[in-house]
Amino acid sequence: MKIAWFCIPAYGHTNPTLGVVKELTAAGHQVYYFSFEMFREKIEQAGAVFIGCDGYDLGMEDKDDADRVGKDMAFATELLVSSTLALDGMTTEKVEEIKPDIIVSDSVAYWGKLVALKHGIPYVSSTTTFAFNRHSAKYMQQSAGDMAKMVFAVPRINKQIKRLREKGYPLKGVLEIIQNDNDTNTIVYTSKFFQPCAETFSDRYHFIGPSVRPVTEPMEKTAEKTVYVSMGTVNKNPAFYRNCIHALGQTDWQVIVSMGTNAEHYDDLPENVQVYESVDQMAVLSIADAFITHCGMNSASEGLYFQVPLVLFPQTSEQGAVAKRAEELGAGLMLNSMEEEDILAAVREVLTDPGYKGNAIRVSESFRASGGVAEARAFLEEVAGAGGGA
Repeated sequence: MKIAWFCIPAYGHTNPTLGVVKELTAAGHQVYYFSFEMFREKIEQAGAVFIGCDGYDLGMEDKDDADRVGKDMAFATELLVSSTLALDGMTTEKVEEIKPDIIVSDSVAYWGKLVALKHGIPYVSSTTTFAFNRHSAKYMQQSAGDMAKMVFAVPRINKQIKRLREKGYPLKGVLEIIQNDNDTNTIVYTSKFFQPCAETFSDRYHFIGPSVRPVTEPMEKTAEKTVYVSMGTVNKNPAFYRNCIHALGQTDWQVIVSMGTNAEHYDDLPENVQVYESVDQMAVLSIADAFITHCGMNSASEGLYFQVPLVLFPQTSEQGAVAKRAEELGAGLMLNSMEEEDILAAVREVLTDPGYKGNAIRVSESFRASGGVAEARAFLEEVAGAGGGA
């Protein structure tokens, strides 16, 4: 089986796919992964053939900030036409050369879905966030401003749909591209238990659980309780980190802070606080008792996989959806504010109320009981063999 795989230049959308890619290539399938130079090494290590999309004007000036594509639908819809047309010549040539049996694309790498439509190739969506339909969409609390941006973006997009049609893309409108329905074959990197409104999705949706890599650099546990603080790799909120350090520095807990790209430097750190630019997150979570997180899907899933209750501080509507679900299942507690007393109170509650730990264990068990990469491989083999189904 030959698979063409398309993704956006974002770690949170690429990393979860690599376990599936490795499973496919280990089974003898050929994966041709359309991505960006910053991911070449990881993709090739997973056994895929890397095909670079760098050098095309996709409207993503800052690839490190490409996660915005997954958070700002108005921005994403504006990008989809220019991205697809920029890549059209290259993708058409490569697809005709490779002759893939199936195309897989990230749920917001719309050009992959469009390539499948144009060439009549069976398609599977790779969804690294929750799967969204009209039922689960209530978890994404879009603001009035977000909705207004969407409304204003649509006329601009519709003007360009004609350009796509002229290039051979059989489209009726923009919603056909940006929305998946119950007839869309979809891999989702979470469990049915953690997925909101899971019962409203068809059996074409396969909830395979999160892709969690093994610990590579063990971290020593130096106190009875360990608290881990991370707001992701590109969070720019030094005041929040300062407040966490000041509040948690008053305790006898081991506190591990991963600062990401924050340039803040601390001369007088409390003895119980360790600050790093980056850590082996799996290693830290394997010894942690509480995790203060921005609720990115990968981070929250990794925390819960290791049975760690979450202190929730989402920064976007997508992260808000993850936080809402974790709180709903009793596996996390939402921060009231970034004030020191609120941070300390929330962590203390999560550490002392056994209900949070118990519920985190329930979510973890659902992840581990999911079909994982083997289920994803079998599903893709089935779709390719069936010519995509209905």
